[in-house]
Amino acid sequence: MSEGSEVVDRLDGVCGELVLRRAGADFEIIANGVFLMDTRNGESERLMVAAVADRMRAGGRLLVGGLGVGFSLRAALDHPSVGEVVVVERERAVIDWNRGPLRSRHGDALADPRARCVEADLLAWLPGAGTFDGICLDIDNGPEWTVTDGNAALYDDSGLAMLAGALAPGGVLAVWSAGASETFAARLEAVFGDVETLSVPVPRGEPDVVFVAKAAR
Repeated sequence: MSEGSEVVDRLDGVCGELVLRRAGADFEIIANGVFLMDTRNGESERLMVAAVADRMRAGGRLLVGGLGVGFSLRAALDHPSVGEVVVVERERAVIDWNRGPLRSRHGDALADPRARCVEADLLAWLPGAGTFDGICLDIDNGPEWTVTDGNAALYDDSGLAMLAGALAPGGVLAVWSAGASETFAARLEAVFGDVETLSVPVPRGEPDVVFVAKAAR
């Protein structure tokens, strides 16, 4: 536990033990002892959303995979090109935290009438969910560092084909990662063609990375 931190909530979730803790003025989410995210910055999450919203059609429908601490949802709602946001989160605790202690950090984004929160596993929910003008995927710490082993299927050839099939013509996919992955970038390029890799410096360690790919028109 970080020095000076306190546990706000601890329970068993879909992925195992989930902990919300407060460290000074900020909150942290921990899954099975592994740090996932906090409320300290959110720059790379906002970059991920902007990378999609800047490239998709105005008034479009955006899917956010993973609610996290609500920064991605807030950024999507604040972008002028986004008309509707669907956020898919499989952990009920994360949804409850965002409606409770995390609410002030994102201006109660879940209460916005343009936002719809779905409690589901994205892998099971996405087939048959229709198409989106943009998809922001921020479920794991990256394609090579997943919260649970089953999530790895999102980043293999079949998972990327499923994501491509959920995009409207000209739609945009962005995938957040805590580090670079040449293997994943090559796999993404094989499905979509050109891929952009955006880098966001962090105070310690490797830069965060956002992979951006666009569907054919």
